[in-house]
Amino acid sequence: MTGADPGLFGPGSVTWQAHGDPMMWIAGVRALYLQALHPRAVRGVMQNSDFRRDAWGRLMRTASFVGTTTYGTTEAAERAGARVRKIHSMLTATDPDTEERYGVDEPGLLLWVHCAEIDSYLEILRRSGFRLTDAEADRYIDEHRQSARLVGLDPAAVPADRAELATYFEKVRPELAAGAEAREVDDFLLRPPTHPLLVPAREVLWRRVAHLAYASLPPYAHELYGRPAPAPATVTRRLRLTGLLLRRVPARLRWQLPPKHILRAMARLGPDARPAPYKLGR
Repeated sequence: MTGADPGLFGPGSVTWQAHGDPMMWIAGVRALYLQALHPRAVRGVMQNSDFRRDAWGRLMRTASFVGTTTYGTTEAAERAGARVRKIHSMLTATDPDTEERYGVDEPGLLLWVHCAEIDSYLEILRRSGFRLTDAEADRYIDEHRQSARLVGLDPAAVPADRAELATYFEKVRPELAAGAEAREVDDFLLRPPTHPLLVPAREVLWRRVAHLAYASLPPYAHELYGRPAPAPATVTRRLRLTGLLLRRVPARLRWQLPPKHILRAMARLGPDARPAPYKLGR
């Protein structure tokens, strides 16, 4: 629709087309596994929330933030960012070894969370068959310096392409470890609390999602967690099969799930705003 606000990214962005893919949910779980390997970052989460009781709420809030910043209006995205910055500014964590108290909005911690998410989204999408050229992957990373700004980071200090992202992970690796908090996240993701009647579904469906997300982590993450994973080629085949199955579910049906960010964006901008991978090649 003429004059409608396309939001921070808009239908012409890689982000707009990519974030409508159902594999983003598996990517989100991978991001949790990866983020938990930074002791200071995961400590900030565990000391400020009852993770085991509210992990689903945390995952849904993250999904809603991504949906709002991707498909919402510019105003809605800026409001969501301001809300996150305000919450983070009030939270602190304590290092049990040194008794150092620090803010969870330290730039280094925000950058780790951001990079772990972007790396996970890109890794899962590409390995599961969502076609992105190297140039489009670089565009995607560059676009998300906008989302980094929303949570309080200086965009100039955030990786802008695959090379810079790889350099960042090499630099941060000595800080990573699978401490007690990471073990707790791992245990939760494998066996999340659920109603007794849903335990069979958890074992059949959710366990597969968690295993696949874990298997897609980089080798150093498997070493830190101490659990092996299948060969990368096997993992990629499983990701492609999962992507093939999930993408057969009609998009309109998937997008009916609350909070319906994509359907709202299409209503605001018109049917041509519908996310679709083939639009990236135009």
